[in-house]
Amino acid sequence: MIDPDMLRVGIISNTHGVRGEIKLWPTTDDLNRFHKGLKLYIDARETLPVTVAGVKYFKNMVILKFEGIDNINDIERYKGLDVYVSREDALPLAEGEYYICDLVGCTVVEENGARVGVLSDVMTTGANDVYIVTTDAGKEILLPVIPDCIRNVDIENKTVTVYLMPGLV
Repeated sequence: MIDPDMLRVGIISNTHGVRGEIKLWPTTDDLNRFHKGLKLYIDARETLPVTVAGVKYFKNMVILKFEGIDNINDIERYKGLDVYVSREDALPLAEGEYYICDLVGCTVVEENGARVGVLSDVMTTGANDVYIVTTDAGKEILLPVIPDCIRNVDIENKTVTVYLMPGLV
């Protein structure tokens, strides 16, 4: 089982060739984050640590070769599984950016302290992200991540302070 402090960077979509390479569907913002020597972790029944031995790019996919895996039969069983990186090897964030795994589970409150619910997911759109908040009654509220709506994010205290614009609830 994957450590909750790991960050998902992709999903093994398929094998590539017969020499143990895989096609990775990246779930990271920066495709160029993969490099030789990077330690990754495959979320199998037991976490499988692997080290990148080679990287190629093809369209919107990353083709990875892992050290010690030289045969299609050794990697084929991992198709469809998630690939993670440790927080130490994660890309640094700019000010005002957060890892989605740190946001999910945060308590969402209004500026007056009234509880709205729990941030359950983040939807990435072309214009801006959208926080999906599940209220205590089970209703979903979609909050655009814009300064008018998201007033403060406090990862340390797992709290997101928001202004609920008219029509959002």
